[in-house]
Amino acid sequence: MNSKPLADRFRPRTIDDIVGQRHLLAEGKPLRKIIESGEVPNLIFYGPSGVGKTTLATYIANKTNKTLKKLNGTTASTADIKEIVAGINTFEGMNGILLYLDEIQYFNKKQQQTLLEFIENGSITLIASTTENPYFYVYGAILSRSTVFEFKPVEPSEVEPAVERAARLLSEEQGIRLELSPECVRRIATGCGGDVRKAMNAVELSAIATDEEDGVKRVSLETVDQLVQKSAVRYDKDGDEHYDLLSAYQKSMRGSDPNAAIHYLGRLLEAGDLPGACRRLMVCACEDVGLAYPQLIPIVKSCVDIANAVGLPEARIPLADAVIMVCSAPKSNSAYLAIDSALSDIRSGKYGPVPRNLQNKHYDGADNPNKGQFYVYPHDFPNHYTPQQYLPDAIKNREYYRFGDNKSEQAYKVYWDRLKGGSRN
Repeated sequence: MNSKPLADRFRPRTIDDIVGQRHLLAEGKPLRKIIESGEVPNLIFYGPSGVGKTTLATYIANKTNKTLKKLNGTTASTADIKEIVAGINTFEGMNGILLYLDEIQYFNKKQQQTLLEFIENGSITLIASTTENPYFYVYGAILSRSTVFEFKPVEPSEVEPAVERAARLLSEEQGIRLELSPECVRRIATGCGGDVRKAMNAVELSAIATDEEDGVKRVSLETVDQLVQKSAVRYDKDGDEHYDLLSAYQKSMRGSDPNAAIHYLGRLLEAGDLPGACRRLMVCACEDVGLAYPQLIPIVKSCVDIANAVGLPEARIPLADAVIMVCSAPKSNSAYLAIDSALSDIRSGKYGPVPRNLQNKHYDGADNPNKGQFYVYPHDFPNHYTPQQYLPDAIKNREYYRFGDNKSEQAYKVYWDRLKGGSRN
C-alpha cells in the first residue's frame, strides 16, 4: 500500500478539480483571475484544516513554474528559512521560490521578520496558511504585504464527488473494485465536517477495514459509521470555532429559539465542552432572563450542578431541561444594563464619597460642627421604607435601573410607585 495519505495522492490537476471554495475559485472570481494571470502576490489563506489551502498552494506553484518549498510553523526554525533563502540565486530558484508556510501563527515575530526582505524584493512569494484569525496572529508587516482569503468548510454536496473519485483511485491502485453505496458516500461526506482530508482518510480506512471477496470490497454502512463518528464536529477549544459555537448557543437562548439552542448545546457536548456549555447557560439565565423570571436562576444552577455531578453523557438531560426553560422564559436585561451603567460611571470617575448617613462611623471629630450620622432606619417606618439619600452627592440623581416591561418587574414598579408616591421608568 502507498505510504502517502490518499489526500496527498489525490491532488487536483486543474483549478476546477479543487473541491469547494467556489466563492474564491469559480469562474470570474478575483483569486482565480490572480492565479490564472501567473502574477501571484503574497497570500494568506485563512480557514479550517482540510479545506484545500495546501492543495491550492501546490497548484499555484505548478501553475507559475516556481519552486515550491514547504515549512510548518509548529516545527520550522529560522535556520530552515535561511536554508530556503540560500537557494534563491541557484538554478533551483531561477523562476522564483514559492514558500508555503503552514500554521504561520506559530512563527514568532523574529521568524516572520526574517522573511520580510525577501518578500519585499520578490525573491520569495509567500503563501501562508492559518486556522486562526490572521489579523490577530500574523505580524503586521507580513499582513500589510499580503492579501488574505478566507477558506470555508466544504459543503457535503461538494465532498460527495470527491469521495466517489477517491474510491475509484483506490480501486485502480489496488487492482480491486471498492464499492461504496450512495448512503456510505453521503455518510462520509456529511461526517467529515467540511474537511476533505478527513473524507479521503475515511475512504482509505474503509477500504483497509473491509475484507475482499472475489475481487470486490463492499464497504458496509456500519464500517463507515464507526470511522466517521464525531468527525462532523469541527471544534478547537482555542480557535475561532469554539467561540462561534458558544456565541451561537447563548444568542439562540437569548433569542428564545429552543431548537437552535438545543442544536448548539448538542455540538458543544459532542465535542466534550461541558464546562463551556454550563457557564454560558448560567450567564444567559442571569443576563437575559434575569428579573423577568428570577426564580429560574437557582433552577438553572441546580440543573448545572446535576450535570456536573453525573457527567456526560447523562449531563445532556438536565442541561437540555435548563436550556429549553431559558429559551421559553420571558426576557429582561434590566439588571445587566444597570450594573454595566454603574461600572461605566465608576470607571470614568463619576462617583464621590459615601454619604455621611451611610458611613460606618458612630462618632465625629472635634472639628466637625455638624455632628451625627443622620442615618434613618427604614424598618422604623410603615412599609419599611423612608426617603433618604443613598448615592454620593456627585451623582445623587443618577438612575441606573429601569423597570423592565415584563410582568414581574412591572408588578414591582406598581408597588414602589405607590410607596414612593411618584412614577419611575
